[in-house]
Amino acid sequence: MSEILDNMSFFAHKNIDLKNLNYPLKLTFKIGTLASDFVIEDSSSSTLAYVRQKLFKFIDEIQVFTDTSKQNLEFTIKANKWIDFSATYTFTDKNGIEKGRVARKGWASIWKARYDVYDQNHQLAFHIMEENAWTKVMDGLFSDIPVLGVFTGYVFNPKYIVGRPDGTKVMRLKKDPSFFGRKFTVEKIGETHNPSEDECIVLSLMMMILLERRRG
Repeated sequence: MSEILDNMSFFAHKNIDLKNLNYPLKLTFKIGTLASDFVIEDSSSSTLAYVRQKLFKFIDEIQVFTDTSKQNLEFTIKANKWIDFSATYTFTDKNGIEKGRVARKGWASIWKARYDVYDQNHQLAFHIMEENAWTKVMDGLFSDIPVLGVFTGYVFNPKYIVGRPDGTKVMRLKKDPSFFGRKFTVEKIGETHNPSEDECIVLSLMMMILLERRRG
């Protein structure tokens, strides 16, 4: 009995470890809910996090839980202004410690999405760049067409590269063929210098993917 209680206690207090990840990661948006929320799984299909955007907020706020029960809040991502145009989004853990931030590059993101990622020391660490702007444009145009729009998720699938300021590529996020464009994959294509970089990148991609889905 004591062993069972110990196991139950372990799962009840499970933490999210975004520093030691088994890539590729799978992001799947839920269908049929008002909120924009998705589940992140690793290569073994183990749930890493449940990401939920709070509704009816003038300032964007994202909550990252250990799972869909929403009992254990591990991270919060919050904007520094009303609207997301050129806003900065700061990540804090459950103890209120800042883990980094991501900034959308305003006018530079109108045609081709671009975000800058800063570490917890406020130093520019990475850029997130859309690989092909035309893919995103076509996806946005055809997704609004009745019936046909359902199938665009199998044809137009944007990709985003995470790279260092010197041009070294580290990760790629891509939209997978799926109905309603609800599935994404994060692949590691380069080396990170330390586990904290993985954590900062994944938190940045969580926020970016919600903003890009809002754009169309």
